[in-house]
Amino acid sequence: MFERAQEMEGVIHLEIGEPGRPPPPHVRDALTRAVAAGVSAYTQTAGIPSLREALAVKVAERNRIEADPGNVVVTPGAIAGLHATLIALCDPGDEILIPDPGWPNFRMIAAVQGIKVRTYPAPAHVGLRLDLIEPLLGSRTKAIVVNSPSNPTGAVIAPEELVGLVELACQNDVWVISDEVYDELVLEGEAHSTAAVGGSENVVSVFSFSKTYAMTGWRLGYVVAPTGVAEAITRIQQATTTCASAPIQHAGLAAIEGPADHLEEMRNEFRRRRDRALAVLLDAGISVHPPRGAFYLWVDIARSELTGVEFAERLLEERGVAVAPGDSFGASGEDFVRVSLGDQDVEEGVSRIAELFHHLGAHRAG
Repeated sequence: MFERAQEMEGVIHLEIGEPGRPPPPHVRDALTRAVAAGVSAYTQTAGIPSLREALAVKVAERNRIEADPGNVVVTPGAIAGLHATLIALCDPGDEILIPDPGWPNFRMIAAVQGIKVRTYPAPAHVGLRLDLIEPLLGSRTKAIVVNSPSNPTGAVIAPEELVGLVELACQNDVWVISDEVYDELVLEGEAHSTAAVGGSENVVSVFSFSKTYAMTGWRLGYVVAPTGVAEAITRIQQATTTCASAPIQHAGLAAIEGPADHLEEMRNEFRRRRDRALAVLLDAGISVHPPRGAFYLWVDIARSELTGVEFAERLLEERGVAVAPGDSFGASGEDFVRVSLGDQDVEEGVSRIAELFHHLGAHRAG
C-alpha cells in the first residue's frame, strides 16, 4: 500500500508507522557536529561506551530494568537487534510464539532464519491469555515474543499479566523477547517493562530511537539482555552489520541525555488525534477499541463485507487515503485496517474511511 500510495498525488498517509515529525533540534545538531568533527570510523561492535552507559541509566530510571553497560548492545535499528537476538537464542527448526495480530516483521525475521512460528491471540480488548499461550509451548519452543504497547492495536499489557508470562516462560525454560519500541508513547496509564516486573534472567528487551525521537530512517536501536546473551548478540552483530553508524550513535547520545520536552508534546498530540479520530469513527458506527499506547487505531471494517485488503484498496483508489490492511498483521486481522496517527490530516482521513464505509452499506442496500 505504501509503494502504491507513493505513486499517487494528494494521498493522506495513514498506512505507515511514522511519527510525522523531524527529530528534536538537539538531536539533529548533535549529528551535524559529529559529521563536521569527522566522526566516521568503526565503533566498538556493541556501541560507543558513552551511549551504552547512558542507555543503562535510561532503562534503570525510565524502564526500571536493572542493567549495566555490559547488558546493552547498540544496534542499527531495533529490527537488527531482533535478528541478532533470535540468532543468539534459536536454531533453525526451533519455534517461537508471536502475537496475532502483531508486527509482521516478527514472522519475516523468523522465516529468514528457518525458525517456525506459532501465534497466540492478542486482540486489542483482551490482555495476555496465559491459558491460551501455555498449550502452544512445545519441546522446540525457545521464545515468546511480547509487544507492549502493541503495534498494531495500541494495547498496553498489565504488569500482573507480564509477571505471569515470565513465570510461565521460566517454568518451561523459554525466553521472553519483549518488544518495547513504543515504551515512551503511552497515552493512558503507564507501560511496564517485562524485565522490570517479571525479572530479567530470561527476558531480552528490545528498544528503538525510531518512534520516541522520530529517527525512523536513522536506524538506531538497542537490546538489553543478560550478560551472556548480550555477548552473543555482540558477536553476531560483528558478523552481520559490524556496528551502528558512528555519527548516528552520537546523535542517539544527545537524544538520551538531552531535554525530553518533545515526549510529552508527542503524547499530547497523538492523544488529541486519537480522540478526534475515535469520535469520527464511533459516530459513524465503526467499531474501534481505544488504544492506550503507540499511535495506531485498529479499525474493524467487517460490516463493510470487504476484507481489510479490499477495503484498503478501495479507500486508496476512491478516497485517496492509504491504510495498512489488517491481515498483514496476522490471520485475525482480515476484517481490520490499521490507521496511523502520524499524519496531521488523520481526522480528514478517518472521515473518508467513514464515507466509504457507509457508501458500501448504501450500495448493498440499493
